Formats: sequence, C-alpha cells, structure tokens
Amino acid sequence: MCIRDRFIYLSANDIIKLDKGGIKMKIITFTAIKGGVGKTTLTLNYGDWLAKHGKKVLLIDLDHQCNLTTVFEKTRRNNTIAEAFKEDDNAQKVKIDSVGPNLDLIAGFIDLDVLGSYLENNSNKEMMLFMWFKNNSDSLNLTDYDYILIDTHPDFSTITKNAIAISNYLLSPITPSEHGYNAKFDLETRLEKFRKSLFDYRTGETYVDAKLFFIVNMIRHNTSMSRNLLKHIEGDETVATIIPERELFNKATARHTSIFELANHDKSVLKQNQKFIKKADHLFQELASKTK
Repeated sequence: MCIRDRFIYLSANDIIKLDKGGIKMKIITFTAIKGGVGKTTLTLNYGDWLAKHGKKVLLIDLDHQCNLTTVFEKTRRNNTIAEAFKEDDNAQKVKIDSVGPNLDLIAGFIDLDVLGSYLENNSNKEMMLFMWFKNNSDSLNLTDYDYILIDTHPDFSTITKNAIAISNYLLSPITPSEHGYNAKFDLETRLEKFRKSLFDYRTGETYVDAKLFFIVNMIRHNTSMSRNLLKHIEGDETVATIIPERELFNKATARHTSIFELANHDKSVLKQNQKFIKKADHLFQELASKTK
C-alpha cells in the first residue's frame, strides 16, 4: 500500500503530517448499508482464504455486534479496537490475538456505537483510526501484514467512515432482495459525498481514495430476484465477483470457522462440497485480482 503524505486539520491553527509512504499492505473494508447481506461471513472466509494462500492477514472487528469476534471466541471489554477511538490518556493498548496460521484478530467492542456517538464534536472524528494506525504501526508491527480486513456495522456512521478513510478498497455485498440493487446506489452516493467532505484544504485532494467494488452474494439461480439482480449488474465493472448461496457458509460459521477450514477438518463436508469448495477458491481468486 503506497499511501502518500497526508495533512489533516486538527484544529483551526494546527496541521499534522501523517507519513505512511512505503507501506505495501492492502487495507480492505467490508461495508454495507443494510444488514443480512453476508458481510461478516465474507470477511471471515476471504481472510482465511488469503491466509491459506500464504498472506499474513489481520482482521479488525469494527462492528459493535462483534460477530467476527464471537466466531473466534475473543469477546472482551478491554484492549479492543475501541482503544483506537479514545483520547491517549484514557486508551489502553490494543491486543492482537492469533486466531490461526497467518491470521490475527483485533477484537470488537460491544459498546463501540456508544463510543462513536461521543466523537461527533471531534474535529478529526473521521480520521481517528488513521491516526491510531500511524501512531501504533511500529509497536504493533502492523506493517508486517499483507492484508488488513475490516468488518463494519451495516451503516454509514462515524466509526464506519473511519474504516473507509483508511482503506485501499471497499467491498460491499449486495443480495437479491426487494431493495438489494438500490443499496448499491445508496452506498455509491454516500461515498461520493464523503469523498468531497474529507479533503486537504490546501490541494483540494480527497483523503478518501478507496476503490469500491461490489460482491453479488447469496445468488439462487432458480429465483426471479436473483435473475433480475444478475441482469441489472451485467457488464458492471464495479462487480468483483458473484457468490452463490450455499448452506455450507452457515454451517461453517455456526462451527466458528471458514468453509475452507471446515472442509480441511471434516472429510464428509469436503466429500459433499468438493465441487463448490473448488469454485469458491476460484471466486476468491477473482476477488483477490481486483484488490491486488
């Protein structure tokens, strides 16, 4: 990740320089306006897929529902990602948990939404994660990771904007539902407005330069809603990949693991789903080619 030097107005008179040049990692945020689209499941499975392909991956749970944290049984109230949004005097050190080979996690905080509401009067409320990253990248060895994947709450809140502001890529699942395709335009509109609101006052250049891609998720080819959604997105270059609905995703999540890890440890699962596991590997390869 090559991030240029950035200047942020901390107050009317103060400017701080954030230098992150030379960092080669990719920061990817999974985001959505509506819930129930498979965002956390995709974060988990893509993260594990990358790890199994030799990439060093850090997962960050920025959703106060803490579903990603719960999968790995790392729920706690201290040393979570919430510390990134506290004043230095009150902040504890964030703990990074190893949750698998090449796979680490920063746990979420169940009251992160409440903490986010306290940030509204902070002039740098949307860049706090950016500044935390800069201040802690050496002590936490954050630059050792090839990928950082951030799972967010289904909204466009201040906390979510922090993740968007620091990201190289945004991946947003859309599903075949009554308002599924409209959610795509909703997010695009909000993102464009955010880009225009957060910029360097001297150059006019936005700080929000993440590329947005959509994942068409939970497709069932025998339903009219799925067929209609596929028709709408035909030829859309912002669509990174199309993932069919499979009960295997739910089964793996219920057993606190990814579909790939479940197949590795349960021969009956692998036997029953070998064709789809191979297809899923190809689909995540498509995703990786978009975010390389």
